[in-house]
Amino acid sequence: QVQLVESGGGVVQAGGSLRISCAASGRPLSGYAVGWFRQAPGKEREFVAAVSWSGDSKNYADSVKNRFTISRDNAKNTVYLQMNSLKPEDTAVYSCVAGLQPSIYFGEYPNWGQGTHVTVSS
Repeated sequence: QVQLVESGGGVVQAGGSLRISCAASGRPLSGYAVGWFRQAPGKEREFVAAVSWSGDSKNYADSVKNRFTISRDNAKNTVYLQMNSLKPEDTAVYSCVAGLQPSIYFGEYPNWGQGTHVTVSS
């Protein structure tokens, strides 16, 4: 199993930027596809972005396309989510997940972290 810890969340004004990180321990993250999901209060969890183990393949939800960028640094065992042009509707707990494929389905990832809070104020 790989352990995942998210960091970098916080409060940012609408239109601002934030970069959150997902650091892995226990096993090299280079062997896993990694994704980000988010859950806002009172709403269902939703897919945000995912990247293959090599970094060559990336998927994004339509709601974040052209605003968010997922990247990875396998040497640092870390995956990042750069979030630009943030909107109040981006407010949520963001969790990273690791699995075999960069899937849009949370259930296909056997490893996940506890999440980091992102609040976008209007």
